[in-house]
Amino acid sequence: MHAVILAAGMGVRMHPLTLTRPKVMLPLAGKPLMEYAITSLVENGIRDVLIVVNYREEEIKQYFRDGSNYGAHIDYVHQDKPLGSAQAIGLAASRVKDEFMIVYGDLLISPNAVKSVIKAYKHDKTTTISVIPVQNPEHYGVVKLDGTHVVDVVEKPSSGNAPSNLANAGLYVFTKEIFSAIEKTKLSERGEFEITDSLRILLRNGHQVSHVKLDPDSWMHIGLPWDLLDANMLLLKNIKPSIRGDVEVGSHIIGSIDLAEGARIRSGAYIEGPAFIGAGSDIGPNCFIRPYTSIGKNVRVGNACEVKNSIIMDGTQIAHLSYVGDSIIGTNCNFGAGTITANLRFDDKSVKVMIKDKLVDSGKRKLGAIIGDRVKTGINVNFMPGVKIEPNAWIGPNVVIQRDVSQDSLIVLKQDLEARKIS
Repeated sequence: MHAVILAAGMGVRMHPLTLTRPKVMLPLAGKPLMEYAITSLVENGIRDVLIVVNYREEEIKQYFRDGSNYGAHIDYVHQDKPLGSAQAIGLAASRVKDEFMIVYGDLLISPNAVKSVIKAYKHDKTTTISVIPVQNPEHYGVVKLDGTHVVDVVEKPSSGNAPSNLANAGLYVFTKEIFSAIEKTKLSERGEFEITDSLRILLRNGHQVSHVKLDPDSWMHIGLPWDLLDANMLLLKNIKPSIRGDVEVGSHIIGSIDLAEGARIRSGAYIEGPAFIGAGSDIGPNCFIRPYTSIGKNVRVGNACEVKNSIIMDGTQIAHLSYVGDSIIGTNCNFGAGTITANLRFDDKSVKVMIKDKLVDSGKRKLGAIIGDRVKTGINVNFMPGVKIEPNAWIGPNVVIQRDVSQDSLIVLKQDLEARKIS
């Protein structure tokens, strides 16, 4: 069986993190998101993988190459203008055999999820769609069932009118019959060719579609920036302890820690797992790394710093006297002393974040800053909960950031000073 991974999208809702990388390359516990999908496929015997690419595709190709490092054969197909999932899948028509699996690239999936879909397909020998129980079906494509068979897929039904609480989970097994349905698929109201519309064409033509319910612990959709923190936590809960770097006398390591070769933990550092620390990173002295933190390669976390439940990407410097909580920090940032990411609203309500010019409730009581690549701060900079900072922004000393900051901005504080003679 072949697999096709859809990875062409721009990931606009993940800004500022995806302004400088494809969504599928966002790091989780030391690996890009899509690497987990590839290893899950290979563990289930699927080694022929076709990746549909467009946005910043060279980064994907340079990292995964031909797939030989994963025991796979990876090939690529370019989607000229991403116009929906059906169009992307249609590009595979001449590249796959009779049966093939589709995986959305923004899914974190375990080997068990892939195994479940394959098993269901082999049992029914017909198109198989994966589903997941959700609390708010109006936000998803929802399947309508007649016994074990799918009879309809309703995109984002109005509240209270969903045919079930089972959302389309984005893993399918198709046969080549899907391509004739894709050719008949018309543009949706969103201006895209939707694979759910292609499925409905199959159903109208009498084609049988079965479903398989996934274990929620084997699947996660990464659609919004704070989903990365949830996914990172899920992965770190199962991390295997491995200390390959240098741990100085006088440091303390509690719980499961994956410390890469070439990393250094200095005396006085207190590391409480689960946590991941990448190669070449330098932690301490006298700092506190709290659970569910992933630190990339060549990161510096220095004296009197505290990091909690956060993702810090490669090359970032958090040298001293700073706090990073429930935040995502991009690559090659440099924080001045006393930089603070506040993660709790003063009124204790859930944190809201601007997503595509709309204020979205994250549902999280604690959420810090979402900071793009190459952001610099002066001393005593404070980020309020839920702010987003785009790449290459510079924040001057003593500034309190309460609103999102756009790319390449310089934010400085003007002071009115009064000088008097000492009487």
